[in-house]
Amino acid sequence: MTYVIAEPCVDVKDTACVDVCPVDCIHPTKNDPEVFEKEKMLYIDPEECIDCGACEPVCPVEAIFEEAAVPDKWEEYTQINADWFQK
Repeated sequence: MTYVIAEPCVDVKDTACVDVCPVDCIHPTKNDPEVFEKEKMLYIDPEECIDCGACEPVCPVEAIFEEAAVPDKWEEYTQINADWFQK
């Protein structure tokens, strides 16, 4: 199981989640400004996520969900997150 970043993150990109992630699975980060500026949201790598849940409570727009709890209206974001890391 992994966590997923959904639509509320679009055009927000608050990096509080990046700061608390113990395994560096949320990207892009401000350490790569060219990619960070280009993207409209942040993504969680499903292969790297250790399902610790540290990111969920710090998200100011409540955009992070456990994979099994992603609201139906945003279920496509599970694949959107995974696809971003396939590039």
